[in-house]
Amino acid sequence: MQVIEYLQNQNIYFWLFMIWSFPLSYYRSKFRKIVYQTEDWRINIRPLFKKEATGLFGNLYPEDKDYLKMRNFYRFYLVGYFLLYFLW
Repeated sequence: MQVIEYLQNQNIYFWLFMIWSFPLSYYRSKFRKIVYQTEDWRINIRPLFKKEATGLFGNLYPEDKDYLKMRNFYRFYLVGYFLLYFLW
């Protein structure tokens, strides 16, 4: 009985994790476009992480309200993502 309950709980976490993962590429793309100040779609496939990490954990553009709003939302989203991952 404990094995079945464990598997059901794992299944719930799996689906929560998958549902939470779907919009990740959209939010990451939006954040990267703000950080790198471009509208080029190729920013999504380039492995430029230093400025992105600085923008996520620091404050690149303190006067840009769109950047601050997206950065804070992206932080919240990633915290939720990692919590679901570690609970799973």
